[in-house]
Amino acid sequence: MAAAKLMDFDKALELFEPVLGFEVHVELNTNTKMFSDAPNPANEAYHAAEPNTLIAPVDLGLPGSLPVVNETAIRSSISLGLALGCSIAESSRFARKNYFYPDLGKNYQISQYDEPIAFEGSVEVELEDGTLVQVPIERAHMEEDAGKLTHMGGSTGRIQGAEYSLVDYNRAGVPLVEIVTKTIFGTEHRAPEVAKAYVQTIRDIVRSLGISEARLERGNLRCDANVSLRRRGEEKLGTRTETKNVNSMRSVERAVRYEIQRQAQILADGGTITQETRHWHEDTGTTSPGRPKSDADDYRYFPEPDLLPVEPSRELVEELRAALPEQPVARRRRLMAEWGFTDLEFQDVRNGGLLDVVEATIAAGAAPASARKWWTGEITRLANQQEKDAAELISPENVAALQQLVDAGTLTDKLARQVLEGVIAGEGTPQEVVDTRGLAVVSDDGALIAAIDEALAAQPDVLAKIKDGKVQAAGAVIGAVMKAMKGQADAARVRELVLERAAQ
Repeated sequence: MAAAKLMDFDKALELFEPVLGFEVHVELNTNTKMFSDAPNPANEAYHAAEPNTLIAPVDLGLPGSLPVVNETAIRSSISLGLALGCSIAESSRFARKNYFYPDLGKNYQISQYDEPIAFEGSVEVELEDGTLVQVPIERAHMEEDAGKLTHMGGSTGRIQGAEYSLVDYNRAGVPLVEIVTKTIFGTEHRAPEVAKAYVQTIRDIVRSLGISEARLERGNLRCDANVSLRRRGEEKLGTRTETKNVNSMRSVERAVRYEIQRQAQILADGGTITQETRHWHEDTGTTSPGRPKSDADDYRYFPEPDLLPVEPSRELVEELRAALPEQPVARRRRLMAEWGFTDLEFQDVRNGGLLDVVEATIAAGAAPASARKWWTGEITRLANQQEKDAAELISPENVAALQQLVDAGTLTDKLARQVLEGVIAGEGTPQEVVDTRGLAVVSDDGALIAAIDEALAAQPDVLAKIKDGKVQAAGAVIGAVMKAMKGQADAARVRELVLERAAQ
């Protein structure tokens, strides 16, 4: 397929107004599925499970099996709705959404349509420069996830050209909340940035509630981005496209920018936009056509006859409202002030998804600057090498303990990095790794002086230079001592002792 022609982004914004909308799916971390007692394990266990082992008759749509609503999923959905500033319905109903689902055995999805659990809300989104944008929320409704298709025999892994497809129902029936925004106007040239910041905000909210791991790369959080363009001076909205399941914050931003440029060029050339889903390709930074996008009427919604309406008591709603955590924008601003970070330092932490672990490391006793240094530096580097999330490698408590050994003079920064690798390798706590590997700094001046005298004896010319006042020559001796001590010496203390010995 030929590459699409793209209009310059600034030129596109001169001619057209971008109009946005987002549908974000949040997988809930309940113990069981939405409508069955099949297990719904956490990420690692889920991905380790054999296909079609996390299932029950309801998930397969077997005759005679009936759904039962997961109470924890309802509580989580109400909490999320409240955190989004929504009203909670006194009565909401499930519906059947009908179209061909090869990965849902029932051939329909149990969702909510005209009677969602939460409606009419608003989320405050903060951009990188501190600008606040209000994103209106239309609804947040409960539904079940579909299974997973693996297309075999083709060269691309997609259905086109595949010889056959395999179905894994492990994900079928996993509880979801779908958050649907109202139409978003006025973002202008910051539309891609708003898209990224909105998804970040949803991630922060659901993590603070503890209802989802919210990892885009694992599919716990999935964003469908709707983009259309309206000609300047016109009232009529343009035709929208829906880019599906974009799996990183950066990709959300790039996909919105790409669609603006692609659609602008088509419209400027006199073409029309097809209402369709589109697939984002991370490797090429482009979208490609999916299927024609259906409207609600095409899904033939009707009330789910096997489930009663959900009618939460006012007491339950108020109990969950009282338990809501601090809003993400307020929390970030409080933490930034408490920690004394610059905008760039705080942005590094936030962009890395490290806010929670840095906060926990500080709570465990580390100074804010030290906690930030470890998590945004060495730990992130090692996580990238291993293609893991940084928080998977080491606990905040162990990072704080590692820094305390540095602060106490037991470790240099270089030795601390070796200890960090040992902790990540499963060798124990920082202190245990120090003891096992023998990595503590040599604090015995006698041992250091012996090494210094040996280095000075081997470099009499250097000793002469130091005596003549050329103290920078001490570097050669310090280097020799550090090598002899296998890096387990305090270079500052070695320098002091070298100058003392040279002065004798």
